[in-house]
Amino acid sequence: MNPSEFIWMDGKLVKWEDAKVHVLTHSLHYANAVFEGTRAYMTDKGLAIFRLSDHTARLLKSAKMTILNVKYTQKELEDAQVELLRANKFKSNVYLRPIVYLGYGVMGLAHTKAPVNTAIAAWEWGAYLGEEGLKKGIRVKISSFAKLNVGGQMSRAKSSSNYLCSQMANYEAKEAGYDEALLLDSEGYISEGPGECFFIVEDGALVTPPNDSSLASITQDTVIKIAHDLDIEVRRERITRDRAYTADEAFFTGTAAEVTPISNIDNRVIGAGERGAVTKRLQDAYFDVVYGRNPKYASMLTYI
Repeated sequence: MNPSEFIWMDGKLVKWEDAKVHVLTHSLHYANAVFEGTRAYMTDKGLAIFRLSDHTARLLKSAKMTILNVKYTQKELEDAQVELLRANKFKSNVYLRPIVYLGYGVMGLAHTKAPVNTAIAAWEWGAYLGEEGLKKGIRVKISSFAKLNVGGQMSRAKSSSNYLCSQMANYEAKEAGYDEALLLDSEGYISEGPGECFFIVEDGALVTPPNDSSLASITQDTVIKIAHDLDIEVRRERITRDRAYTADEAFFTGTAAEVTPISNIDNRVIGAGERGAVTKRLQDAYFDVVYGRNPKYASMLTYI
């Protein structure tokens, strides 16, 4: 990560090195915080945030689910992200990280009297799973860590507490020599990656699990919209691990992952062991959208 000049904290632009919190910040101890991952792309018309409104709306929905009373409106948060990017004068693609967290002031499990703070950081960032991975695909391991049952966590909240399992799964996969993990749900069906949604291609059709135990993904939604434009059949179905092993193609989607092909799952080569034809069509079309080259999706971009 390359530090930028400013971070937005509760209405003020603060120098990166001065954006600090107290060691007794409530969320640090009890994990109640929600965040977003949003990208801004350097288009021919300048830097543009992709689906800013949708990401900000999801942040506020996550806060509502976890009883974090944000003191800013959606418009104020959107304006703050634009202000931050302008102040930092970025020259290439950017990742934004808005976060709502419980600050310093009270201790103990009860959280309703803790102050609710909001911050937004941004930094220049390239391909999350590597430029090589975008072309040739990555190796994935199905994790021994399973997604918690929906009765035990709010899967639709992008909350910090939900990511401990993801963190452990990612660590396990990388220690075993893989690039990323894939998590099953409590019934043994594929749920999602640690921070990505999962797709397979079967006989030219696109299949992705329902969001029963996974985050309602904005990138997943974008790829589904693009697939419809390309006359690619899309089905929302549960996927077993053995079905994934025999898929013609597979790929991850996510704000950070974008559209990343999967070449291998648990040492089973997927398709030809490289980016497949359908994945490439969707990947190329996705980058056309986020870089402002498809006028149909122009409303998804907020130019700085």
